[in-house]
Amino acid sequence: METVLRSASREVVISPQHPFCIIGERINPTGRKLFQEQLRRGDLSRIEIDVAQQLAGGAMVLDVNMGAPLADEAELMVAAVKLIQGLTDLPLCIDSSIVEVLDAGLAAYEGKALVNSVTAEDERLEAILPLVKKYGAAVIALPNDEKEIPEDPRQRLDLARKIIDVATGRFGIPAEDIVIDPLAMPVGADTSLVVKTMETISLLREEFGVNTTLGASNVSFGMPDRHAIGAAFLPMAIATGLTSAILDARAPQIVRAVQAADLLLDRDPWGASWIAAHRAAQAQAQQAQRAQEQAAT
Repeated sequence: METVLRSASREVVISPQHPFCIIGERINPTGRKLFQEQLRRGDLSRIEIDVAQQLAGGAMVLDVNMGAPLADEAELMVAAVKLIQGLTDLPLCIDSSIVEVLDAGLAAYEGKALVNSVTAEDERLEAILPLVKKYGAAVIALPNDEKEIPEDPRQRLDLARKIIDVATGRFGIPAEDIVIDPLAMPVGADTSLVVKTMETISLLREEFGVNTTLGASNVSFGMPDRHAIGAAFLPMAIATGLTSAILDARAPQIVRAVQAADLLLDRDPWGASWIAAHRAAQAQAQQAQRAQEQAAT
C-alpha cells in the first residue's frame, strides 16, 4: 500500500517498498520561546533556517505547526505554507489541533498534503475527515478516543479499525491515505511501553497493511542521550513495519540509523544512497576544516 504525498513539483511515496520517510519536526514553536515570540510579531525568518537545516539533514516531508500562544494560528499557517513552498519542493504535513487552522493551511497548500492528525473520537472524526476528503489529502490517525490512550496493542488496533472504517466507508477516503500512528510513549515512564508500540505496528501491518508513522522524539522524552535511544529505536521499529516518522532531521546519528536500516532491509539498491550520503558528509567535513584553517590564518 502506497501513501503518495505531493508538492507542486515533487512526489514522495510512503510504503514498505520505498526508503523510510523522514518527516522533519522542527517547524514547531512548542518549547521554543524565542520562536514563539517571533511568530507573535509575525516574524517568519526562523522558518527559513529550519527549512534549510532539515533539507541538509535529509528530511523528505516537513511538518508545519504554528501553534504559538496568543498568535493568530490560522493566519500564521497560511503565511508559513506559502513561505515554505517558495523555499523547497518537499511535501508538507499540516499540523494543528484546530480545525480552522487545518482548513486554512490546506487551502493555501499546492499539492497533496498530510494532515496531522485525527483521533478515534467521534467529534474529531466528523470535524477533520471532511477536510481530508475535500482537499484530497492524506491523514495521520491516532488510535485513542475520548476515554483513553489504550496500553493494550489490540485495543489500539480496534480503534484504528474504527478510524479506517469511518474514513473509507462514510467519507470515501482511500485506505492508502490513512497513516496510522501506533502511539509512541516515553520509555522513561514505563520501559514496557515501547515494546507495546512495536507490537501495535506489527498488528497494523498484518491486519490492514496501512502505512504508519509516529513522533520518534516521544520515545526518549525525559531520558539522557536521547539521540542514542532514537537511533536504536527507529531501526527496530522499521524492521517491525514502521514506514515513516516525525523526527529531528538535524540529528545525524538518528538519520544515519534510518539510512542504515534502509540499506540492511534492501530498500537502498546497491547501497547507492548510503554511499552518496557518506560522500556528502565527507565533503561537508572537509569544507568546514578548510574554512577553519583559513580563519586561523
